Formats: sequence, structure tokens, C-alpha cells
Amino acid sequence: MSGTFSSGTFSLDDLARIVAERAKASPDESYTARLVADGQGRAAKKFGEEAVEAVIAAVEGDKKQLVAEAADVLYHLMVVLHAGGVPLQDVMQELARRTAQSGLAEKASRQK
Repeated sequence: MSGTFSSGTFSLDDLARIVAERAKASPDESYTARLVADGQGRAAKKFGEEAVEAVIAAVEGDKKQLVAEAADVLYHLMVVLHAGGVPLQDVMQELARRTAQSGLAEKASRQK
């Protein structure tokens, strides 16, 4: 990642910014740019693959692998959001809206 971050100071905002920067590079020089150039469908497929790998690590109780796969999931989610033109802030606002009520009430409101 560009820049140096000490433990606890790296955020999803930092990751979203780095993804946006790297997406501008040549696809020959940047994996992020290659994913974006291949389209949202390719980025979403890779995100799904990483999510499955995270689930497997969780089911197997492999904490070290779960950490690695969770990092992959977050990175690929940021790429999918970027490719789809969805700012991270929009997702964070939706989370804030949902957490303003209990999880059960929020879930019930979506089932209508």
C-alpha cells in the first residue's frame, strides 16, 4: 500500500483512497487497475471468490487465514464499489442509518 501506516491507523477510507489511486494506473502495472478495466463483473466475481475463502477459513477455525482472507474481502469490496461508482461514504451512511435501530427491527423493516 502506498504510505506507511502504523498499527491501528489504517482505515477503510485509506483503502478506498488507495484503490481509487491505483485504478488510475495502467492495467499492465496495477492489479487494481486491471480489475477495474475488466469491468465490475470481473471485480465482483473476484470479491465473491475471496468471500468464500473467508467463510471456509471461519468454518475451519483458522484465525490466521481468516485475517488474510478478510483483508482480501475488504480490498476486493473496495474495488467493486469503485468500479460501480459507489463511494464508501454511501455505504457508511447506510450502516449508520441501520445501526440507529436494533438489528432485529432493521431486518424486519427490509422484509416488506
